[in-house]
Amino acid sequence: MSLTTLRERSRAPTSRELDGIAWLQPLSASHRRLALGSLRVVQADAGEVLCRTGRPASYWFGVIDGLLKMSGDAGDGAAPLTFTGVPPGAWFGEGTLLKGEAYRYNIEALRRSVVAGITAEVFHELLAHSLPFNRFVVNQLNERLGQFIAAREIDRIHDPDSRVARNLAALFHPVLYPGVGEVLRITQQELGYLVGLSRQRVNEALRTLQAQDLIRIDYGGVRVLDLAALRAYRGQPRGSASVDEADR
Repeated sequence: MSLTTLRERSRAPTSRELDGIAWLQPLSASHRRLALGSLRVVQADAGEVLCRTGRPASYWFGVIDGLLKMSGDAGDGAAPLTFTGVPPGAWFGEGTLLKGEAYRYNIEALRRSVVAGITAEVFHELLAHSLPFNRFVVNQLNERLGQFIAAREIDRIHDPDSRVARNLAALFHPVLYPGVGEVLRITQQELGYLVGLSRQRVNEALRTLQAQDLIRIDYGGVRVLDLAALRAYRGQPRGSASVDEADR
C-alpha cells in the first residue's frame, strides 16, 4: 500500500485520540492550533508499510493504537533486520526529519493499527518556536539513544529467555511508549517477529519469566510485574548458542 493511499484514507483525530498525544498538551494555544491543523490519523492494516527505506521523510508519526515494527533491509536475500517494536504512545522519525534524510528503515504494521502524523513543515515550525515541543523531542532523542545501545547488547545475547525478557522490557519504556501502561497487547507470534524466535519458543520463554514472577501472561497480552528485573534479566543458556539460531 502506497503512502499516497494512506494519505487519502486519513482523517482528523477524535478528541479521545488527541488526549493520548503526550506532546500536544503542554503547547501554547497558538502552537496547539498549528499542530491540530496538521494532525491526521489513518488506520493501517497488518502488513501495510508506512515508511520505506530510501523514501523521503515527509511526516512525523505516532502510534495511537496497535503495533508497528521497525526493520532494515539486510540485503543479499537475507531476512530483514528487526530493530524494535513500536507500541502505542510512541512517536518516531524525528532524527530523520532533523537530518533531512530519506528513511533508513521500514515501518510496517504488525496488526491493524491507528497511526497519527504531522507534516515535516509543521514539525520544524514547532521545533523552531515551541520550547515544550523542543523539550519533548530532545528527551525522545536521548531516550532513543539509550534504547538502541541496549538493543546492541540484546543482539549479543544467545539465551532465548533473556532475549524475550530484554525485548519485552524495551516495549515497556515509560517515556518512549507512554501508551502501553501495565499491559502490552501483543500476541506470541508478534513477539516472535520482533525477537527473532518461533512462537513456540517465545511461549516457553514467557512461561519461564512468569514462573519467576517477572511477568504475568494475560489474555491477549503480557503484564510486567518487575520491569527493573526484566531489563537486567540474564537466564542460563540451554545447550549451545545454536538453539537461538535453530528457532529463527
